[in-house]
Amino acid sequence: MRTRTARHGAAVAALLLTLGAPDVAAAPAPPPPEAPAAGGTSRIPDTGDAESAGAALVARRATLAAASRGGGAAGLDFRACPAVEDLPSHVRCATLRVPLDYARPDGPQISLTVSRATATGARGAARQGALVQNPGGPGASGMSFPLVAGLPGWERIAAAYDLVGYAPRGVGRSAPLSCQDPASHAKGPVQEPVHPSPAYKMRRLAQARAYARGCARRAGPALPYYTTANNARDLHVLRAALGEEKLTFMGASYGTYLGAVYATLYPRHVRRMVLDSPVDPDPRRVWYRNNLDQARGFEGRWRDFRVWVARHDAVYGLGTTPEAVQAGYERVRDAVARTPAGGTVGTGELRAAYLQAAYYDDVWPDRAAALAAFLRGDPSVLAAQAAPDPAVAAEAENATAVYTAVLCNDAPWPADWGTWDRDHTELARTAPFETWANAFLNLPCASWPVRAERSPVAVGAQPERLPRTLVVAAERDGATPYAGAPELQRRLGAGASLVTETGAGSHGVAGGRNGCVDRHVERYLLTGATPGWRVRCAPHPEPAPVSLDDRAAGARRALLPPVV
Repeated sequence: MRTRTARHGAAVAALLLTLGAPDVAAAPAPPPPEAPAAGGTSRIPDTGDAESAGAALVARRATLAAASRGGGAAGLDFRACPAVEDLPSHVRCATLRVPLDYARPDGPQISLTVSRATATGARGAARQGALVQNPGGPGASGMSFPLVAGLPGWERIAAAYDLVGYAPRGVGRSAPLSCQDPASHAKGPVQEPVHPSPAYKMRRLAQARAYARGCARRAGPALPYYTTANNARDLHVLRAALGEEKLTFMGASYGTYLGAVYATLYPRHVRRMVLDSPVDPDPRRVWYRNNLDQARGFEGRWRDFRVWVARHDAVYGLGTTPEAVQAGYERVRDAVARTPAGGTVGTGELRAAYLQAAYYDDVWPDRAAALAAFLRGDPSVLAAQAAPDPAVAAEAENATAVYTAVLCNDAPWPADWGTWDRDHTELARTAPFETWANAFLNLPCASWPVRAERSPVAVGAQPERLPRTLVVAAERDGATPYAGAPELQRRLGAGASLVTETGAGSHGVAGGRNGCVDRHVERYLLTGATPGWRVRCAPHPEPAPVSLDDRAAGARRALLPPVV
């Protein structure tokens, strides 16, 4: 389920377009540190009990290591962060060693990078431990999370908690996963047909199969071990290494699913959880049906954007109805199909840039201004927003590889192309904006080289009652449609509270966008108190339109680092 593109920026979003066209001739990258050498098709072993026992053993060892550093002080050796992390000096970094395969706790090990800003203790606040965050993806790094300590509205949380981020397995420097040559991401333009022909679909199917083979070749036998369950086990060990008996956690987007799986596997080790913009955790929807739901959600948010643009026709001149705005977008799409903007922005890059408008309304003014400028004869504004950026090609390739591996490993996917073609052809009739792009992104899962019989974790099946948890969601979220929020609340049990931002759809609600939501989140993290079974907050204000002559005007509020 693609919940990672939007706030990496248009450049990374555009670079992800070439997922289906791997450089099959490229030399394979080495496997993750200390992983087994590359081999053939992999099998996920049926070792759930062994993996649970292995994770328990590793967590006990981490607890002992933390205790040996002095009465519950962190067992991790936090030092100055490497320059590559680009973090300020008050943020410190460490490395956490975990097994590649928890069924073999003393087998091959991998290293996960961790960052931390210690609690400030401002105004005499008592330290409450570590607050660990995951921003989503899968495939996103949370290493920048400690920077929220300097954002408005985070002072009281930063005073009470050590703010801890980390890069999950496969991400960044944490046993990085790769499926193709990153340079292939940086090539544009990509031209996507509005209505893919049978021949085009067959080309994309062949490319998806080649991409899956590239994942197997580059990762080797390590490939089966990039899963949500293993991410949850890693989080369990990280909790212990931080010297915490119970986990306090913030997860956004995919991070909500990770948090829910953690709560299911380790209910006795949950202290507090904020789960923002939830993925529907119903095992019957993970992940194929969730992606169909997401395409429908994106269609609704794409219309919301066009309604907003039409309401501000006096500024943009794109028409007074969403249909008129759509017609203008289609004129731009036809134009870049003939002559790519800036030489690099074709129809694929165009769609990827405007997909961000389906994630976040704070990009609406820029995207509307780019359309208006193009139709007035200036393609440079669009090119600046949508052109692929070679500087982030490696990050984009890595994010795509982890995303693909986790989703393909987590759950069964249809193996026959006929099912994909039938479902997406039907869906595209009512949700054309992103349906086929989503299908082709996930299509490697149809021929995934890991032979797995593993089912998704049955979220909510934990034997113990969970403590109070807090779910927050936007009613019109496209990336993680709202139906997932009450489903997650139901599965978390009677102690779960749901805060809904009504009439809004930006992906990622907490952290600076809505004062009502933020007050509930802060109160919960500081006191453990939840506002009730279900609470509604009015929507945050829509963005103000920005004229073509004043696109830089107006400061934006400081938000939580990217929800992806």
